[in-house]
Amino acid sequence: MPKIKLQDLPPLSRAQRELMELVWDRGELGVQDATALLNESRPLARNTVRTLMERMREKGWLKHRIEGRSYLYSATVPREESLGQRVMDIVDKACGGNPDKLMMALLDYRGLSEDEAQRIRKMLDNAKKTS
Repeated sequence: MPKIKLQDLPPLSRAQRELMELVWDRGELGVQDATALLNESRPLARNTVRTLMERMREKGWLKHRIEGRSYLYSATVPREESLGQRVMDIVDKACGGNPDKLMMALLDYRGLSEDEAQRIRKMLDNAKKTS
């Protein structure tokens, strides 16, 4: 099976993104379990969840395998790759392509703990070494 390219996938709705997070967390998920997990925060019918998962499969975000009479869905794209693409979209759309603006907005709005700042410094130092 050819590797799925994130840029070739259509965007997900909010409900689909929530479902995708559950699939990433668990690795593989059936409709019944997904429905139970989603119903912890709000009521959704099993048929609605099944339709969401099937549409996500059609879009290329999920693949499935059959176990007995159930479909078990798993992600075609790793969470980290999806997150990286979303961050780049934010940088491009909200920050005019300037990552400095994103960092300044984060610092101004939320700030960083000393531990977070140290981890980021280490990541930046490592990035300098490899570039």
